[in-house]
This record gives sequence, structure tokens and C-alpha cells, in this order.
Amino acid sequence: MYGDPRTIRRILTGSGETWAVVGLSGNERRAAHGVAELLQHYGKRIVPVHPKAETVHGERGYATLTDIPFPVDVVDVFVNSALAGAVADEAVAIGAKAVWFQLGVVDEAAWDRVRGAGLDMVMDRCPAIEIPRLGLRPACASVRS
Repeated sequence: MYGDPRTIRRILTGSGETWAVVGLSGNERRAAHGVAELLQHYGKRIVPVHPKAETVHGERGYATLTDIPFPVDVVDVFVNSALAGAVADEAVAIGAKAVWFQLGVVDEAAWDRVRGAGLDMVMDRCPAIEIPRLGLRPACASVRS
């Protein structure tokens, strides 16, 4: 319902290579950690966004989206639904092309604002699930099965 197959494909294959992953920290037990690693294997540059601004998967972290000193194509949101709308608004403000709310992250008002601003958006989905459905190939041979 919150992401038609064409939009999902467009974001994963054509919206750009730089993905800010909001909520990504060095905690390997968190879903954001594994999804970010998978995105890297599929050729995406990930940018950790977390209040601690930690370096994760070899990429420097930033405390907020507005701290990132270069363009971001997709903002992948791993924060709870109550905080996600503010992140979506920040994604629009920095000029991102798309916003992706992870599984369980739902904010219909944010959906309307992001889409109204002309960005692509997917909500309550995970790229780690959608990438195999699309039959995409990894950018490097070290992807785990």
C-alpha cells in the first residue's frame, strides 16, 4: 500500500547511490546495521545518521541529515514512527530524491507531505526484502547468502 513496485524499483535502481541511514549506529544487533551493509554490497554509499555520529561500515557518521556536507539521494529511516515525520521533513529540506520508512515505521501525514513535495516515498518496507524480489545483482562478490 505504501510503495508500489515501480516506485520501489525506481528508488533502488535509479534514485541515486547515496543513502543516509537514519538510526544507524555501531550496534550490530540493530536492523539498520545489517541493512546498511547489504546496501553497500549492492553499490550504495551509506551515510550513518545518529546522534552519536559514529563511523559505521567505514563511513563517517553525522548527527543529523543537515550536518551531511554533500548531497543525499535517499533517506532510509530506522527511527520509530513518532520521530519519523520530522526526519521526512528534514529529508525534503536537504533536497533528497526519496524517503524510505522501514518496516513498522508508518506516518501517513509524513507520507502526504513527502509525496506533496514531489519526492518518491516507500513506507513500512525494507530494501533488504525488496532487493531480492527485484532480482538485483550485488556490486561485489562478498555478499552473504
